[in-house]
Amino acid sequence: MTAKPDPALVPRHVAIVMDGNGRWAKARHRPRSFGHNAGRKAVREVVEACLREGVQALTLFAFSSENWQRPADEVGALMRLFVRALDKEVDELHGHGVRLRFVGDLTAFDAPLRQRMQTAMARTAGNDRLHVSVAVNYGGRWDIVQACRQAAAAVACGQLRAEQIDEALLAQWMTLAELPPLDLFIRTGGECRMSNFLLWQAAYAELYFTDTLWPDFDQACLRRAIEDYARRERRYGRTGEQVATAS
Repeated sequence: MTAKPDPALVPRHVAIVMDGNGRWAKARHRPRSFGHNAGRKAVREVVEACLREGVQALTLFAFSSENWQRPADEVGALMRLFVRALDKEVDELHGHGVRLRFVGDLTAFDAPLRQRMQTAMARTAGNDRLHVSVAVNYGGRWDIVQACRQAAAAVACGQLRAEQIDEALLAQWMTLAELPPLDLFIRTGGECRMSNFLLWQAAYAELYFTDTLWPDFDQACLRRAIEDYARRERRYGRTGEQVATAS
């Protein structure tokens, strides 16, 4: 029987840039949409692994605000994939106690898809075993701007003074504010950049990059990422000696 992981060594909040679907499909001489569809299996693998490992929150970068620039047929295939995934996966997620949310500027999506998203979120709203956030039409800069707009509106209506705005206050208006701080940021597919994902939230996250293409990322891959995380010393600006003394 596998031993239960030490909670102190498990990231509370994991975020993943799911990169490599197109290259995975190209290597098999198939259209990019084939790779995106194959990536659904990897999502299921990671959700199951997070439930087993005791991760509290999982945030997945599914569609960035820049992805609208991709070919129209690929964008259309992604939208259809979202619809199929919602129809097929929500009941299973709900059965496992998973709360599903979509974060980002949802106004860009057509009404039927938005309705499916809202229905899925409402159905799973009472669950708390694992919080899964799917970032769609999301950008880290957009997130910071929308928080700043809310702060400016609060100042304009007299709810607070400009000099009262600090990092802690602004953080309350950020996407995912109610979740544990981001501990582990994973990117698959071999690229070593953040691509405008969770820029504010990742300030002190541990970054983990892997060459594995997203459709091939499985539970064993996530376990390796968590093991790598567990070996790191998180100092938050302090010295190693200070961390050792505090612990």
